[in-house]
Amino acid sequence: MFALETANPTIKRWLLIFAGLVGFMVVFGGYVRLTRSGLSIVEWNPISGVIPPLTQQAWEEEFAKYQQTPEFQKVNYNMTLEEYRFIFWIEWIHRLIARLVGLFYALPFFWFVYRRVIPWKETGIYVAMGLLFVGQAVMGWLMVASGLVDRPAVSHLRLAAHLLLALSLLSLAVWVAFGHHYGFQERRRWMRPAWLAAFGLLLLTVQIAYGGMTAGLKAGHVSDTWPLMFGRWLPPGLFAEFESF
Repeated sequence: MFALETANPTIKRWLLIFAGLVGFMVVFGGYVRLTRSGLSIVEWNPISGVIPPLTQQAWEEEFAKYQQTPEFQKVNYNMTLEEYRFIFWIEWIHRLIARLVGLFYALPFFWFVYRRVIPWKETGIYVAMGLLFVGQAVMGWLMVASGLVDRPAVSHLRLAAHLLLALSLLSLAVWVAFGHHYGFQERRRWMRPAWLAAFGLLLLTVQIAYGGMTAGLKAGHVSDTWPLMFGRWLPPGLFAEFESF
């Protein structure tokens, strides 16, 4: 299904730009989290959400929705409407960037298929890429929704999943783009460097996943020293949770 044979420099450039946009989207998502703006828009409207509040009444209605969330009631209870506008615009720009990146992928893809620049038999990998983009977008909303119910924080598991899906999308786009640059070859037996690279990628993936969960749980605030925690390589009580076993 994912067999590729046709190398095309136009598709390579398209995918590399797309990967760069996805990378920018990930970095901007980190900025959204640092500014605590992610929970400012409490609804997910992929189409109508493109239009921000345009009148004072519309702003007051959005602010009223935010005031019903745990984040406002427990953290930002002193926030004014002007302060709310600041975090709203950050999250709105974040979602707008995601929409534009999605269009940048979808429109050229359908055009390439229509013009047979991408042969029909090779569309599988590109469809998978599109589904991966949709999947990370859905996971992003599920992540936000988890912080609108009981506590003013998103699920650390959904945050890590959202991040990993986005990075997987970036990786797949770069991999296919490199295939268009270097050519698609038949599968060969892996040599030792390839196995080492795969093992390094696995470790990196685990570290990124733990980073996402650390951010979601704010676990980084536990210790303010590095590389030692509390003066030790292994903090005291690290394995206390497992003593019962």
